[in-house]
Amino acid sequence: RPGMETMIKPDLTKTHPWAFRSRVVPVIVVSDPAQAVPLAHALLAGGIDVMEITLRHAAGLPGIEAVARAVPAMHVGAGTVTRPTEMRQVREAGATFALSPGLTPELHQAAQDQGLPFMPGVMTPSEAMRARDWGYGTVKLFPAAQAGGLAMVKAWAGPLSDIMLCPTGGVSVANLSEFLSQPNVAMVGGSWLVPLHLVEAGDWSAITALADEASAIAQSVTP
Repeated sequence: RPGMETMIKPDLTKTHPWAFRSRVVPVIVVSDPAQAVPLAHALLAGGIDVMEITLRHAAGLPGIEAVARAVPAMHVGAGTVTRPTEMRQVREAGATFALSPGLTPELHQAAQDQGLPFMPGVMTPSEAMRARDWGYGTVKLFPAAQAGGLAMVKAWAGPLSDIMLCPTGGVSVANLSEFLSQPNVAMVGGSWLVPLHLVEAGDWSAITALADEASAIAQSVTP
């Protein structure tokens, strides 16, 4: 895009900014901010030290703030960041990173301005190459299933081997191992760890069990 060279500044995305250890990122919708802290503790108990609280519900932003204040061991990020103004809001709430289903020049600039590690979403090779040109070494393949799933991930491994992926959408416990085994997959995102009915019911022990299962699979896989 003409003029982009004037927008790009040195940023954190050329190195690995993700401080968390887990290769499984739970994608979370909370309908009440009070759900966020016990959910964070449940995930930590299952070996997962990261959570992506999306902005799909109004409770998302205060949920991020609650976790950032009460659970310092949890790396809480903001998902579904689609507007530049949201970058400032999630950073001020305490998010340590942000994710989006896409990438625009305005979102890129907002992430730069806020100094917030950002993982943009891509669905095509051209989008992934543009993200790489803008300094992003890790991108979110979304929606992964509709983009081609494992077949797409494998197809990109040759020509786009320097772009690491976080497939999200269609990842489950059934295919987790195969996704994480791919050399170009850094991590995966998924909502199966935090099904809405368990969150609404406050069944934290069930969520811990799902997290523990995913953690065990992730630890057994060596790309």
